[in-house]
Amino acid sequence: MTLNPKIKRSLCFFLVMCLFVASNISMCRAEDETSAPKTAESCRSAVLIEQGSGKVLYEKNPDEKLPPASVTKIMTLLLIYDAVDRGALKWDDPVTVSEHAASMGGSQIFLEPNEQQSVKDLTKSIAIASANDAAVAMAEKIGGSEEGFVNLMNQKAAELGMKNTTFKNACGLDCDGHLTSAYDIALMSRELLNKYPEIKEFTTTWMDVITHKTAKGETEFGLTNTNKLIKQYDGATGLKTGSTGKALYCLSGSATRNDMNLIGVVMAAPDPKTRFKEMAQLLDYGFGNFTVVTGEKPGTRVGETTVYKGDKDKVSGVVDSLVSVVVKKGEENKPEYKVEMCESINAPFEAGTKIGEIIYYMDGKEAGRSDIKTSEGAEKRSFGDTAIKLLKSWFN
Repeated sequence: MTLNPKIKRSLCFFLVMCLFVASNISMCRAEDETSAPKTAESCRSAVLIEQGSGKVLYEKNPDEKLPPASVTKIMTLLLIYDAVDRGALKWDDPVTVSEHAASMGGSQIFLEPNEQQSVKDLTKSIAIASANDAAVAMAEKIGGSEEGFVNLMNQKAAELGMKNTTFKNACGLDCDGHLTSAYDIALMSRELLNKYPEIKEFTTTWMDVITHKTAKGETEFGLTNTNKLIKQYDGATGLKTGSTGKALYCLSGSATRNDMNLIGVVMAAPDPKTRFKEMAQLLDYGFGNFTVVTGEKPGTRVGETTVYKGDKDKVSGVVDSLVSVVVKKGEENKPEYKVEMCESINAPFEAGTKIGEIIYYMDGKEAGRSDIKTSEGAEKRSFGDTAIKLLKSWFN
């Protein structure tokens, strides 16, 4: 059978187009594969997020429930800082060590029963040396007992949306049912770093000392940071290591470069060297392929609203916080935004009262938002001021 020349040409053209499309698909897949980090090959689970926005930049089994070992202490530290922030604790408050706290095994600072240490020194020992005994002593101080503190840990986890987390103790020693996920660890790490950036005073300290004061006298005890990332990686700011027989080797690592803050988590790495190596690769991927663009600066005036029955007619609305939007390098367009504000606000009110939101968009999708707050306060207008205002309006 002889084909018509026109049909032959059409078939050839069709085959060429099929080959072209197939090759393009292969190229796109290859580009996607090469754009992903060559990391997390050995660990069981991993995630990388940008700290400001919380945007996930990389993930591998991010929701798998695994034992976290001492990475647990990120939640313990968060609750300590919360307690100080609300005035329930002061950094120089004394903490008496119980027999239970002193009995903790694993990494410790060898506290003795009835020994007293300050809140600050115990917190420092948790953040730098991953001290189990210090963590339990602080848990008992805040929660009344370790069990009471664990309830607070789980409540906080629920507040943060940590859906795959159940804490059973304050320090991370292996315990049936004590589980979390890489993504959940990223959530609590982000909360700690965003809310209490001063934690980096401890998490970037390589060596320090505390003083034991017991019946035997005073002795200095050296603290060495368990997180080698802060020595090995440019821009590292923390955060917390963990290792047990069940958990293997885990790490929540944080770093800052060029005004971008990243948080990476690796879980169940086979050995310490792999843990730090894969974390460095994960962070390199983030810094190498992404950047941040920011919205309007805090304090920027974005509108005004009417004051009802106040000593002023209008009040300005200003941006409350800086919003960062993560974009791929080469796509650094400033985000568009819209402002949603109340038409009026009743006096009296203080400066910093929320009256709206500024909402940012990238490519038509919401990318972040910040509160709009009053630039100043207003008092309620007196009867005399109201009468004068009415008279002026009549004459005008």
